[in-house]
Amino acid sequence: MSLRIVQLGTPRAPDEGLRIGTVRRPPRGVPKAEFSKRDYYDVWLPNLSPSPELVAEAQAAESQADWNRFKRKFRAEMNTSEHGKVLDLLAALSHTTQFSVGCYCADENHCHRSVLRELLQERGAEIK
Repeated sequence: MSLRIVQLGTPRAPDEGLRIGTVRRPPRGVPKAEFSKRDYYDVWLPNLSPSPELVAEAQAAESQADWNRFKRKFRAEMNTSEHGKVLDLLAALSHTTQFSVGCYCADENHCHRSVLRELLQERGAEIK
């Protein structure tokens, strides 16, 4: 069993399992009934996405220093009790079931899902 970190909207792996969207907003122009069919997500979990202010900061990041500043702030958001409990749950579930979490960004290196990957690994998640 394991957890995958994916780009939403891309074809699913055969053994990917439930796909969780960790994005602030649903995909534009896509009817809710088609989110899963179009390989976006099966379940929406926006509380694992950056706050709207941090989304804007990440999108405006032009240097590695800007990106590192975003990462530090996002990690602080995710390490609050509320978010930390969800991350702990996902890390534990990764040992018993197949599922994935993702975002729309094409480049994981400049996407909050890279930070989610780190946070989940730190919590002992089994990541494929």
